[in-house]
Amino acid sequence: MIPLLGVGGFMAWKARSVARELVDPPFYRPQALARVDATYRELAQGRDGDPGGTWRSEEVGELQLWRFTRPTPSPGIVLLLHGFGDDRWGTSPALKWFPRLDVAIFTYRRRDDALRRGEPAPAVTFGAMESREVVRMVHHLEASGVERHRILLLGRSLGASVGLLALADLEREGRGPLAGLIWEGAPASSRSFAERLVRGPEDRWWHLLAPPIGAAAAVAAGRMGGYVPEDTDLLGRTRGMRLATPSLCFLATQDRLAPPEVQRTLAAQFQRSRVIEVPTWHLHCAEALGPAYTGAIRSAVDEWFPLDAKRGPERPLPIR
Repeated sequence: MIPLLGVGGFMAWKARSVARELVDPPFYRPQALARVDATYRELAQGRDGDPGGTWRSEEVGELQLWRFTRPTPSPGIVLLLHGFGDDRWGTSPALKWFPRLDVAIFTYRRRDDALRRGEPAPAVTFGAMESREVVRMVHHLEASGVERHRILLLGRSLGASVGLLALADLEREGRGPLAGLIWEGAPASSRSFAERLVRGPEDRWWHLLAPPIGAAAAVAAGRMGGYVPEDTDLLGRTRGMRLATPSLCFLATQDRLAPPEVQRTLAAQFQRSRVIEVPTWHLHCAEALGPAYTGAIRSAVDEWFPLDAKRGPERPLPIR
């Protein structure tokens, strides 16, 4: 009896611990605005082959969108989506991968501002609500004059999940594809991610308990964050779809947080897709590939936004 009580107590404690991590990443601390401003000034100046640009911000409902305009006319804009426990500051250096494109970026649910003010931050909802904000930002960009086929999404880790969920909703609108989606390491769902947090970097003695603990943690996190865990399920939300937006996927084959088999299934749902498999772990594809990582991104951008003025940027092209 005592051993069973001990196991039950461990499972309850672990589920609560993981649920808290899902809604409020313990490793995230927002940077001081002075440091954010300094980083943005540095990015605006441009260096190492990046032409720099000009920042401006605009209010979109309760959100704040930052737009980065290049010094010469751009064929399109990339919306950078941050990952788990990150914000617009941590993701902003990725604009250097897109020297030809304007850039847009924002923090989901404006969590960074709330934390800087010492207020309770809105919960992370693992894409359930964040993806709706991405849809809203795409609509805002369209309203400002940027056609949908000139908008590119980039997401890594949770940002990839958010991007995939948002893309599915955007394509269901029946208004055509985006220019493209570049993604890496998309967790399959809040439940899947919770189970893999329990498992850790390698299977431990309690790994047989990971599925029920992960399920309980996902339910608890949904209650804490006010969302339905099923709304974070990538395979469920995209079931039966053939996505018209072209895709570039960096697939970490040793990833324990974003199952490789799920990444392959999702990539197969795109009509036009390229998958680059890398024998590494979560979020280490850029490190493992080196310059080839940036090269693949720029090759995709050149395909989707042709340099040939006669062809123009009107039709996204497949990666072959």
